[in-house]
Amino acid sequence: MKRTLTCMLTLSLTAAAVSTAQAETLRMSHFWPGASSINKDVFEAWAEAVEKDSNGSLQVENYPSQTLSQADETYEAAVNGIADIGITAQGYTNGRFPLSQIVELPGVASSAPEGACVLQTLYDDGKIASEYDDTHVLFMFTTGPGYIHTRETDVQTPSDLEGLRMRRPTSVAGNILKNMGAEPVGMPAPEIYTSMQRGVLDGLSFPWEGMKTFRLNELTEYHTQVPFYTLIFVATMSQDKYDSLSPEQQQAIDENSGMKWAEKAGKVFAADDRAGKKEAEEAGHTIRVIDNPLENSEWAKPLKAGIDQYLGNLESRGLDQARDVYYAALEARKSCSAE
Repeated sequence: MKRTLTCMLTLSLTAAAVSTAQAETLRMSHFWPGASSINKDVFEAWAEAVEKDSNGSLQVENYPSQTLSQADETYEAAVNGIADIGITAQGYTNGRFPLSQIVELPGVASSAPEGACVLQTLYDDGKIASEYDDTHVLFMFTTGPGYIHTRETDVQTPSDLEGLRMRRPTSVAGNILKNMGAEPVGMPAPEIYTSMQRGVLDGLSFPWEGMKTFRLNELTEYHTQVPFYTLIFVATMSQDKYDSLSPEQQQAIDENSGMKWAEKAGKVFAADDRAGKKEAEEAGHTIRVIDNPLENSEWAKPLKAGIDQYLGNLESRGLDQARDVYYAALEARKSCSAE
């Protein structure tokens, strides 16, 4: 009996040692703070699901807050294998994902769940897939609509932005801000707080989620809820790393890819949007709401000009399918329920 128990214990320990030895570690890099709900409820949740579905043969090491790669270098880090998984905003790599960034244009998405669905649909339908041939895409998602937030200026019309130094997330949003008279300043999200403190910026364009995640409600007093862009993101994987996995490990990745996780991310962003706005309301900030800006006499002109300018620029670069992708995005919106 004692010998049998000893043999069973030896076999158990040997199996555990083999399991540990065979476990593959995936390094995941992104720029959201470790304490944020985006990190916890999307990225850590995704890691746990992959570990479970792979029966522990895949382990994910999470590197938030740009600790493995800078936000604007994260996609390239996934291409080169510096990170096995990179999660970033496409607009941080200017000009690399021009068709994908069509989803950032005004009027395409009215919420994070809707934006995530539209973006993932365009990828799944092959409309933008060629822009990601150098990595293995996991899932895509977006913020909710981006608004205008300022320290000292009560922005009620586009002319109120004249001369203000406004952080813009991407060139798409930057061009629209410029049409409104602002001076766009580009920088990754983690750098905004310090720049606002130092007076480098007069304000920024951000969804409510980002105002809460990066504590920017602490530095702004005025908010103009005019939806003029949506920031898009991609969670992607080194192609070489994916190819090196066993079929069972690849299946665990595949089962946690696509629309399933796009929708989960969209719901988390939507909840944070609500929390971010509530935070500003409870602080007594001034919040202006501009409904249907594409039909507003004062706001429509610079927004529509931004749409035409961006699509025209893509066509001048030989991307003749730009307007087709734009209309496909609007069509996808019909089947993507807004929250």
